[in-house]
Amino acid sequence: MATTETTCVQGGWHPGDKDPRQVPIYQNTTWKYATGESMSRLFDLEESGYFYTRLANPTNDAVAAKICELEGGSAAMLTSSGQAANFFALFNIAQAGDHIVSSSAIYGGTYNLIATTMARMGIESTFVSPDCTEDELRAALKPNTKAVFGETIANPALSVLDIELFARVAHEFGVPLIVDNTFPTPVNCRPIEWGADIVTHSTTKYMDGHGSAVGGAIVDAGKFDWMAHAERFPGLTQPDESYHGVTYAEQFGLGGAFITKATAQLMRDLGSIPSPQNAFLLNLGLESLHVRMRQHSANGLEVARFLQDHPRVSWVRYCELEGDPYYELAQKYLPNGSCGVVSFGVVGGRAAAEEFMGRLQMASIATHVADARTCCLHPASTTHRQMTDDELIAAGVEPDLIRLSCGIESACDIIADIEQALDSLSA
Repeated sequence: MATTETTCVQGGWHPGDKDPRQVPIYQNTTWKYATGESMSRLFDLEESGYFYTRLANPTNDAVAAKICELEGGSAAMLTSSGQAANFFALFNIAQAGDHIVSSSAIYGGTYNLIATTMARMGIESTFVSPDCTEDELRAALKPNTKAVFGETIANPALSVLDIELFARVAHEFGVPLIVDNTFPTPVNCRPIEWGADIVTHSTTKYMDGHGSAVGGAIVDAGKFDWMAHAERFPGLTQPDESYHGVTYAEQFGLGGAFITKATAQLMRDLGSIPSPQNAFLLNLGLESLHVRMRQHSANGLEVARFLQDHPRVSWVRYCELEGDPYYELAQKYLPNGSCGVVSFGVVGGRAAAEEFMGRLQMASIATHVADARTCCLHPASTTHRQMTDDELIAAGVEPDLIRLSCGIESACDIIADIEQALDSLSA
């Protein structure tokens, strides 16, 4: 097995003699076949191949294969966004009348997806603290629970999920653990090695790394035994009459059932496919991911240490800081670094936080995060503004929280910009 560094550069695409060295862009919708019989076998899932880009495309598949290798999974797929990835991962096994348990400390858009949009589809949810005990997590599970969900490092609360604990309880109950691994990326954490069954990503963030292309990914560990819990997951263990009666868990086994169903059903019907051009741009980002994550993490820690000692800063959250509530979990799950995102509060509350952002000169105010360029956001008034005050607190998003995403510039320059903004605040 290749190292993470080599996989970032060379994984997924293995050209033969006279093939293009770089992943080629198959910017086409359809493929030509000599006979209808050949295409029929593809539609029946009897053979692998390509006939329509909404279902599969060689460029997308090569990049998905690289991400799969990086996470140590058995199969993977790309989606048009991280939101689509999380929705597909959950909706692939949950339907009206079912239930999901999720950590409350997750991205605001994902919280709204689970709590509001999926609720309108008849899928109820229960949110638990990322710091819950095993007994508290067990108490949240119901007979109709189909999955447990969380983020490795929560955006923007920066809590660290105890993956082993969540996986252990989920597996005791016979449901998979789905982990969004966007912030650490597989360079800094591989949730599958700690018991996660499905891993998702907003590839828009560190994987792309340059603000070039929105995208998402789903990786299946290939370890959850759907047939052992056949009654709970009929979509995988019973014939799919919308696709010629195929039973995914039987025909494609542990390693392929989940992703094949998500492609054959959800991508077919909902069409959240990335363009091959976006997949190509994502691959360019992946080739330097291992280098960039080291710089992001180093900058994040240096900036967090500076903020910790500044008199105009009321609190700092960064899991690599000694004394941080998640320091011990970070040492366990993220020993080589976490990410470049630091959350903190400014003395003076929300008004001071907004003034601080307005005084930044190098760092930009942007909805984006996890970019090569340093950017800043006030989540309570932007990404999490749809949440109530109680929901904000439960998600670890204080009204004064500033989310600073440290880029790969010099840490000295990032700190100088922060310092001048803090020092120029109104008394």
